[in-house]
Amino acid sequence: MTFKRPYSAGLAALAVGMFAATAAYAEPTVNKGDNAWLMTSTVLVLLMTIPGLALFYGGLVRSKNMLSVLMQVFYTVCIVVLLWALYGYSLAFTGGSDFIGGFSKAFLMGVNGDSKAATFSVDANVSELIYICFQMTFAAITPALIVGAFAERMKFAAIALFVPIWVTLIYFPIAHMVWYWPGPDAISDAAKALAAAADGAAKTAAQAKLDEINADAGWIFKKGAIDFAGGTVVHINAGIAGLVGALLIGKRVGYGKELMAPHSLTMTMIGASLLWVGWFGFNAGSNLEANGGAALAMTNSFVATAAAALSWMFAEWIVKGHPSVLGALSGAVAGLVAVTPAAGYSGPMGAIVLGLVVGIVCLFFCTVVKNALGYDDSLDVFGVHCVGGIVGALGTGILVNPALGGTGIMNYETGKIAEYVLTDQMVAQLGGVFTTLMWSGIGSAIIFKVVDVIVGLRVNVETEREGLDVTEHTERAYNM
Repeated sequence: MTFKRPYSAGLAALAVGMFAATAAYAEPTVNKGDNAWLMTSTVLVLLMTIPGLALFYGGLVRSKNMLSVLMQVFYTVCIVVLLWALYGYSLAFTGGSDFIGGFSKAFLMGVNGDSKAATFSVDANVSELIYICFQMTFAAITPALIVGAFAERMKFAAIALFVPIWVTLIYFPIAHMVWYWPGPDAISDAAKALAAAADGAAKTAAQAKLDEINADAGWIFKKGAIDFAGGTVVHINAGIAGLVGALLIGKRVGYGKELMAPHSLTMTMIGASLLWVGWFGFNAGSNLEANGGAALAMTNSFVATAAAALSWMFAEWIVKGHPSVLGALSGAVAGLVAVTPAAGYSGPMGAIVLGLVVGIVCLFFCTVVKNALGYDDSLDVFGVHCVGGIVGALGTGILVNPALGGTGIMNYETGKIAEYVLTDQMVAQLGGVFTTLMWSGIGSAIIFKVVDVIVGLRVNVETEREGLDVTEHTERAYNM
């Protein structure tokens, strides 16, 4: 199967309008191999979150707060899975407006084992339920990333209220804006109908239909921004929300005065390794088909990650005089973040360069910038995910250029790769980054304030000093 990319962006926006071809053309078929790969990828993305992210974060906090972080991540997955099935999928991946979908698929109405969802190749579909589960894991991991920014000091009741509100008002709209589009089948069929129109009236009607189909897409998508697997939707989105939360909640008691070293870098190593393994589902799975596009995304996820880990490690070695395990692990995660939007667009050599750059940039933000501004982002959610996501989103706009080994962007109206124009693509990428920062940054601030009024955001000083495991959950991570 030939590797094809969408006419103007992104990972997997399949949406409701994708599923039916016009009567003039054959019904798209479902490939069992693609289905099998997407099911595998879905499980891999869940592995990233539980246990991957949970152990990565858990090892980084003090032992008295280990269980609290595990609980926050596990709760987030459970609540988002249910909300996604109830109405999240419908809001993200059905038509409605430029900014949010509708409720036509709420409670998964009309979806069954025979329902189809389009991929990035014309006439090639996957089972819609598998696609729903795949996107469900993306929705679950995004708010789970946020909790690391204010770990060790936020009430569980506040987390329990914040997460469902945030995914509803922030994640679902951003996913719709970036990834919702009518799909290759609808565009290709409308273009064929236009080409086959015999007279002026028929051509006018066919052009109007094609324009209508192209207009049925998310705001950021229509601007031309590309995001293969979630640089904006997941990482920038979560990273800026985490920073806002850390600023509003305030610093941990004793921050900057007391030692707050990770209690188990062994667990952090295990978690980071699981993240890397699971990320192949995240990136290569986002191709939706088991073909050369998935192979490219897999290759880029190998080389960019390794390059970023070494970049961070050697830069730290030069500056601080020693290479640290935590530095190498943080660099690897930064590389995974940066390559996420570029995985299916960049060539492997471009991905290596991207990894080398992001390792140094994220190290700078997690040390120099963080220390200069004095904010307490407990587990560097902003410095790694938001900053790394921005580097990746902007880098994708450059590395997609076929002259640099990139894939280019498929124009489904012509069936050919569209002409690459650097300024146009970078303007689109900047627009996607800016929209995500504003929507999530401002929206998250409002949600945090509302939650603070209802249940309060932060535990008291005595509770924080004793640790959240015992005070919030009456349990200990270790009983020895």
